[in-house]
Amino acid sequence: MHENPASDHKELIKLATARMPFGKYQGRRLIDLPENYLVWFAGQGFPEGTLGRMLQAVYEIKLNGLEGLFDPLR
Repeated sequence: MHENPASDHKELIKLATARMPFGKYQGRRLIDLPENYLVWFAGQGFPEGTLGRMLQAVYEIKLNGLEGLFDPLR
């Protein structure tokens, strides 16, 4: 269990508001990227840094059927 739920909440909000900075889906919120696009990144390798970590988190959330976590944040 994570020791700081407030920190988790802040990270989830950051994830919900972050937008794709480049490519076909530029400007779209990361949480609204199509699953097949995230699967492609998973196969090719996520970008370095914060964006890559955020894309990987969205991928894991969608992969595990937890997209409902984002509903209150949309």
